[in-house]
Amino acid sequence: MTKKRKKHNVFHKFSRKLKFNMIKLFRSPGGVRKVSLGFALGFGLEMIVISTGSLVYLIFYPTVRLAGGSLPAAIIGNVIGKLTFLPIVLLPFAKKIGEWFFPKKMIDVPMEEHAWRNLLHGDFTIFKHLLQGGLHVLIGMSVFGLVLGVISYFVVQYFYNQRKKHRLAKRAGASL
Repeated sequence: MTKKRKKHNVFHKFSRKLKFNMIKLFRSPGGVRKVSLGFALGFGLEMIVISTGSLVYLIFYPTVRLAGGSLPAAIIGNVIGKLTFLPIVLLPFAKKIGEWFFPKKMIDVPMEEHAWRNLLHGDFTIFKHLLQGGLHVLIGMSVFGLVLGVISYFVVQYFYNQRKKHRLAKRAGASL
């Protein structure tokens, strides 16, 4: 007589896999430093995804590996950065911060409206202005990524240590 297996729905399977991967992440070798660093790198690099046109993903894996962070934690940090919509919310502020670090006065061409027909006549100053604006956003989002990455490092480190204490207390209570 064969035993019937209970079939679980997709959401139940997904939550179990998510919980299992979180447990693996918390018990990964290297401990708190590796997990916190990986999360901070993933979260910080997410801030410059929009301004680089997603080209940052070309250096995502090598950056995490060279820094010695956990790749699963970096991916989780990157996804959490996406889900918070912080890169979109911070774009206008990033442009202002970028202008503080790289003033518009450094380029002698004044900002003006451009007509697309100017491109047909050989006036390519529109590209210079677009690149300058993009550079301001990239600089500002890099500053935000650095600051939020450092903050998230300590937040994840705190939660990791709290989880570890809870697990050890639970294990000590179970052995008695």
